[in-house]
Amino acid sequence: MMKLFADYHTHTIYSHGTGTIMDNVMVARQKGLKEIAITDHGLRHFTYGVKREKLKRMREEIDEINEMFDDFKVLLGLECNIISKDGEIDMDDETMKYMDIVLLGYHMMVRLKGISSYIHIYGRNYLSGISKYMAEETRQHNTDIMINAIRKHKIDIITHPGARMSMDTVRLAEVAAKVGTALEINAKSNIMTVDYLKAAAKHGAKFVINSDAHKPEDVGNFENAIELAESAGLTYEQIINAVKP
Repeated sequence: MMKLFADYHTHTIYSHGTGTIMDNVMVARQKGLKEIAITDHGLRHFTYGVKREKLKRMREEIDEINEMFDDFKVLLGLECNIISKDGEIDMDDETMKYMDIVLLGYHMMVRLKGISSYIHIYGRNYLSGISKYMAEETRQHNTDIMINAIRKHKIDIITHPGARMSMDTVRLAEVAAKVGTALEINAKSNIMTVDYLKAAAKHGAKFVINSDAHKPEDVGNFENAIELAESAGLTYEQIINAVKP
């Protein structure tokens, strides 16, 4: 089975995880990982978003942990949100100064920017669920918004693509390959298929396998996602957190 050295998508008590940063780190070390990213929810998530005033504390905590270990690295990131129909995200320069890695995904329960964005994102997606006529149009519209976002911002990873809001993930993969954004194979809420992974790989997309752990014991639990990647014929060279056999 493919071996991974990092888990770049984990949550803590700073959003809606159940463990501390150190809890996640200790489990990751026990499972033989060499890196972990703490990527709690972006600032504009209604219920789970990280509080801006806590970012400095998170940065200091992670820096202290990194001083403790010579053989392990902890990164600070956020799982940011799309906040407008134009592809804006809830990451500003003040927040960015704390970050080592930036993830981006579609989520519900996010404070969007302006009434128009609520209509174009939440309104469209709600109606597409009850109207087959709107489904494909909305799918492409969602894809356009995400593509605009990764072109405007330096995004390292798109989380669970297509899992929250429908997207043309093959078209997304083509652009992601060009801008250097990895597509996540999410072990917790993954809707990817072997056919999709093969199609995305043909466009030169890079992938990352993450746990999306919300409990410390789930950090580094990749097995189902690894099996999917291997079934699609992906190699370690196509997965940014895989090691050479």
